[in-house]
Amino acid sequence: MKLSTLTVGGLALAVCLVSCDKAGKPAASSTPAAAAPAPSAPAAAFRPIFNGKDLSGWHGLNPHSVVKLEGVKKEEALKKMREEFAEHWKVENGELVNVGTGPYATTDEEFGDIELLIEYKTVAHADSGIYLRGTPQVQIWDKSQIFDPAKPTRMPHLGSGGLFNNTPDTPGRDPLVVADKPFGEWNSFRIRQIGARTWVWLNDKVVVDGNVMENYWDKTQPLPPKGPIMLQTHGGEIRWRNLQVREIGAEEAKKILAETDAKK
Repeated sequence: MKLSTLTVGGLALAVCLVSCDKAGKPAASSTPAAAAPAPSAPAAAFRPIFNGKDLSGWHGLNPHSVVKLEGVKKEEALKKMREEFAEHWKVENGELVNVGTGPYATTDEEFGDIELLIEYKTVAHADSGIYLRGTPQVQIWDKSQIFDPAKPTRMPHLGSGGLFNNTPDTPGRDPLVVADKPFGEWNSFRIRQIGARTWVWLNDKVVVDGNVMENYWDKTQPLPPKGPIMLQTHGGEIRWRNLQVREIGAEEAKKILAETDAKK
């Protein structure tokens, strides 16, 4: 069948409307990405950082609330958040649970180059995030939220896993694909951090591929060499389980970076 120029133009416009989001940029694909490679170390190489029984090894901290404080005021604020931690967080059925309030769950231990395995389940209208080295963040969204043109850099409909606090429109800031599972199901992250470079797999789909994670606290500086893992509280219940980590040694880190750079 022969199509007129007008018909072809209309089809092209329809394709654009379907494939572009409300911000005028291509929407993240919801089709499966290439499966993430198997972890580079056996399961035995990972160790738990949450025991599934109590809050041992964790304390409360919201770094945003104390970043401008000094001296006694800062010490008092830090002490208060530690004291109220157990009022906002609990352990239930082997899960670390928060209803969206209070200080962030923060590891007593600090980490450098690591591979992190973690599962979460959240609810509609909530959002959260995973801070690496005390720095925001691998973002968790309610992907059903509709894009708001009044907030052009806030795009939850593109899915979770992106480095939300990076400069807008930079690589890694938004996820490569939408990989979130429906509410009520558990999502699994595999996160690898080497220096300032970050890889994120969400439900076995690559969503961030070795991009630089900016230092939110001072973008003129790289990420600190070490820092805690933090689980953000923000707007609604979130549950975490199976939190495991393994340290990445210097030789392995060098190899991974070389292999990654060779593919670009």
